[in-house]
Amino acid sequence: MNIGVVILAAGQGKRMRTRRAKVLHPVAGMPMILHVLRATAALEPTRTVIVVGYQADEVRGQINQWVTDVAEETLIFVEQAQPLGTGHAVMQAAPVLQEKVDAVVVVYGDGPLLRAETLRHLLELHTQTHPALTLATCEMADPVGYGRIRRDSAGRLQQIVEEVAATEQQKEIREINPGLYCFDAAWLWSNLAKIPLSAKGEYYLTDMAEIAVAQGKGVAILAGQNPMELLGVNSQAQLAEAEQAMRQRINLQHMGEGVTLIDPATTYIDATVQIGMDTIIYPNTYLQGRTVIGEACVIGPGTVVRDAYLGNGVTIFNSVVEESQVGEGVDIGPFSHLRPGNRIGAGVHIGNYAELKSSQVGAGTKMGHVSYLGDALVGEGVNIGAGTITCNYDGKRKNKTEIESGAFIGSDTMLVAPVKVGARARTGAGSVVTRDIPADSLAFGVPARVRDADSAEAQLPAEKKE
Repeated sequence: MNIGVVILAAGQGKRMRTRRAKVLHPVAGMPMILHVLRATAALEPTRTVIVVGYQADEVRGQINQWVTDVAEETLIFVEQAQPLGTGHAVMQAAPVLQEKVDAVVVVYGDGPLLRAETLRHLLELHTQTHPALTLATCEMADPVGYGRIRRDSAGRLQQIVEEVAATEQQKEIREINPGLYCFDAAWLWSNLAKIPLSAKGEYYLTDMAEIAVAQGKGVAILAGQNPMELLGVNSQAQLAEAEQAMRQRINLQHMGEGVTLIDPATTYIDATVQIGMDTIIYPNTYLQGRTVIGEACVIGPGTVVRDAYLGNGVTIFNSVVEESQVGEGVDIGPFSHLRPGNRIGAGVHIGNYAELKSSQVGAGTKMGHVSYLGDALVGEGVNIGAGTITCNYDGKRKNKTEIESGAFIGSDTMLVAPVKVGARARTGAGSVVTRDIPADSLAFGVPARVRDADSAEAQLPAEKKE
């Protein structure tokens, strides 16, 4: 069976009280419509049609940034130029789905908690019973804002009553329509035009249920679904509710895969994050974006890791790591900041109050405390003394600093880029290095002058040699 998916994402979401299109509000680190796309992708649809309207270009752009591995002919955008209701929105998908699919699954783009399993159950029921329409329902203690499911005395569906048209008695019904449908495609396309115009001047997709009943066609119901999963986000309060539920789901998944969360309630992991087994996450930690964390790491507390790759056995304490690659066995913090563009080799130590930007640091290098490396290429086994700064910006451009393997950079050294420190070279404390330092030599002073390491050692007082 060829499946078509229609995602309704044209609404503005006025109750959100923001200028951003509703479906672009993030839940667990990505726009809520991306969660819906993830769920529907499990059906392996022949085509997925996203109906856009308000801020159509922004919605297209955001989705295309995230979804880069789907062919254009399988993910299609159509525009609903006028907001004339959900039935009218589905009509816009007809030209690209008609005669292409056997069944059409329709979902809303503001339901980020929808699970692939529920969609599979809906499709299975539809396939087994062959009705004109299959829909999901759930019961809510407070059904305000949702269409009500009106059944006859035998329990058969008669009508979906929109709240604006419901009587006071009908408003007492707790079984609601969350907006999850599977249609027989041929029946859908031949009956969509029969939807009557509502008093609000819109065409409601929910009227298709009453049309099917009137024709004596079958309507199957997947009842008793989890109301939280089918929550539609229509306000900031519901957005926060969805965020909390999604993070709980994400945390449970990671714990089920062998990750230890000391306090899940204060651990914030985006839906796009990967974590290896035996890693421990301490409270007040934020793992964001396309972060990948290896096995047996210790992260937190009070740590932010964003769009970074961490190898096995990394420890990060009270620090921020952004868009950087960190090798195995590295320890960072507390109170350090890896800005974007770093590549840190295995076994590196980055201690207190250190900052790095666009730098490559070789294995085994130690950067103990209160230092800055910007646009630097650092070899293996280098000692970066306290207070070391690469002066990489000259007011017009960023310049490179190169420190070769085995070098020893004394405390409070200023490396004025572009400059190179050779292998096993040393700088004295407080030096201002403005010229290259050859390998196996010593430089000290302001500005630093190069001395042969052995002769410089001989000139020092005895107490300084010890």
